[in-house]
Amino acid sequence: MLTILGFVMIATFLVLIMMKKMSPMAALVLIPALFCVLVGQGANLGDYVIDGIGDLAPTAAMLMFAIIYFGVMIDVGLFDPIVRGILKFCKADPVRIVVGTALLAAIVSLDGDGSTTFMITVSALYPLYKRLKMSLVVMTGVAATANGVMNTLPWGGPTARAATALKLDAGDIFIPMIPALATGLLAVFALAYVLGRRERKRLGTLTLGEPGSAKAVAADAEATERETEQVLVGAGAGVKGGTTAGRTQGTGGGAGTAGTGHGPAPEEEFQALDPHRATLRPKLYWFNAALTIALLTLLIMQTLPIPVLFLLGAAIALTVNFPHMKDQKARIAAHAENVLNVSGMVFAAAVFTGVLTGTGMVEHMARWLVGNVPDAMGPHMGLVTGVLSIPLTYFMSNDGFYFGIVPILAEAGAAHGVGALEIARASLVGQALHMSSPLVPAVYVLVGMAKVEFADHTKFTVKWAALTSLVVLGAGLLYGII
Repeated sequence: MLTILGFVMIATFLVLIMMKKMSPMAALVLIPALFCVLVGQGANLGDYVIDGIGDLAPTAAMLMFAIIYFGVMIDVGLFDPIVRGILKFCKADPVRIVVGTALLAAIVSLDGDGSTTFMITVSALYPLYKRLKMSLVVMTGVAATANGVMNTLPWGGPTARAATALKLDAGDIFIPMIPALATGLLAVFALAYVLGRRERKRLGTLTLGEPGSAKAVAADAEATERETEQVLVGAGAGVKGGTTAGRTQGTGGGAGTAGTGHGPAPEEEFQALDPHRATLRPKLYWFNAALTIALLTLLIMQTLPIPVLFLLGAAIALTVNFPHMKDQKARIAAHAENVLNVSGMVFAAAVFTGVLTGTGMVEHMARWLVGNVPDAMGPHMGLVTGVLSIPLTYFMSNDGFYFGIVPILAEAGAAHGVGALEIARASLVGQALHMSSPLVPAVYVLVGMAKVEFADHTKFTVKWAALTSLVVLGAGLLYGII
């Protein structure tokens, strides 16, 4: 009964948010509370929720101070050179822009933190997507999928969890998986190219100088410089005569509909990367760069817990860059909306995961899945684990999967001569899809900053992310890794 109710609860949650009948936050709280009562454990709901909050509180703290830290770094201009470089590469070509999204997300993902990746990627490219009226779900989908593949880095979380759960060395798990993961990353770039071609076709490929040009690639270096300046400023309807940016309103519409070629609405203005903003601190550029490198180094070395590192980093960044109290308050207030939205989602997700774990639904679902694996598939438990990792890491947290299910899969594999290392490597396959799970706090940073509905992001991304996971699995089998 718990197995059936567990699957029904997850299905109910997904259907309601994808049909936009409930907000993700409300669904994360009310649906598990209802099912907790249905299984006859309503009296324990408070304990389950408190346990869930306790488990996720460090994650909420980490995201809160990470948003403040990297928000300040964006404010003071630390990432402006990267942004300008990406924008110059992208120009106004949708293909280059979408590929650039994958490239930027993959590079920033090296720090192992999804929220950081999404904040920097969206801040850099949101103005360009809006300016050209490109689909914002393309940006969120490509960024999330690229980050999902890179999330398998040993300091990203999943690999460390698999190593801990099975008492293995993280390097022994990760290093042999590099060819398969590299193939998955290439698949993301191929996907970005295809989606970019689709956007170019939707928006049109009018030549420079025609009203409504969506492609509008600069004809010379001077025009390119002016275009980049326009994008960074996030200019609205005001257009400089003769510039490429002034002719990139496009024939396409917003996220999925054709437009009329009119100028952008006032709400489309985006000033976060204004090169003349008052928050820039050019004299402190190298200090901020050194601070960020030191922070990421300590994060990778795991010298202190990640929440503590970001708490200290945010305090130092605010104090040095904005020594006056009123300026510090202004910067915190500027990022308060993102902090509140994300931390709220984390604690709402704590209700969902707390009920799933506390009622025993997760355990019953896992044992049912493993118990229904045919005996003939026993010698192929690596393949079974890889396939199961795709939906299971989407429907539950990494902690639940790696500490609750992977050990069971490893035991089943051991009975058929399949080593724990193979099981551990196969368990990483589903991470491309996992990063778009409603139980991953960082995804709310992504959709929140991009102003995309979570349901729209899910509908668009799930199929492509699942396909990427299958590519990683296929590559692992082809290379003899799994």
